[in-house]
Amino acid sequence: GGVFKSNVHKRLGPSKLRPMDFSDRKGYMRGVVRKILHDPGRGAPMMEVQFRHPTKYGKVTELMVAPEGAFTGQYLFMGSKAPLAIGNVLPLGKLPQSTVICNVETKVGDRGRVARASGDCAVIIGHNPDTGRTRVKLPSGLKKSINSKCRAMVGVIAGGGRMEKPLLKAGNAYFRYKRKKNGAWPRVRGVARNPVEHRHGGGNHQ
Repeated sequence: GGVFKSNVHKRLGPSKLRPMDFSDRKGYMRGVVRKILHDPGRGAPMMEVQFRHPTKYGKVTELMVAPEGAFTGQYLFMGSKAPLAIGNVLPLGKLPQSTVICNVETKVGDRGRVARASGDCAVIIGHNPDTGRTRVKLPSGLKKSINSKCRAMVGVIAGGGRMEKPLLKAGNAYFRYKRKKNGAWPRVRGVARNPVEHRHGGGNHQ
């Protein structure tokens, strides 16, 4: 395996949309939000959504990142015939222009890849029916052309504004960068160093 071992002991698991099947492509499937959960190491809350098993008796539980405004007991609809409402999952081709979306697939059936961090969202710019592709503006500002059959969740990921709270004390900054692979903290200014160590170094005292 890789050299780096990520700490995933208490994490809930990967966030994935329901696997794409016949009812997803031709109709819709109704699910119920059973729980809203905190996932350690992830800024956004997760939700447990329960669906009926498509072929046999029983229930299937899926874990996905929760959109803002989701609540327990809420009905979520997934599929091409699903209504346009927050939390519902539809193919990009069925969504009107300038819809705010999250949990976006980049390839058909990959179960959600883009815009999944807390407070993130993408925006539909326009559709090209001739090529069957949709232009989407990603959270980074990049405009990407995606297959119109790819699915996306309507709304914004919950947990936004996470970075707006000040760290307040050095101890919080210390722990914040402690887990980062290459986040050096504390950071010494170049001006405070010697000329041999930095291009800004030297001079009479700091």
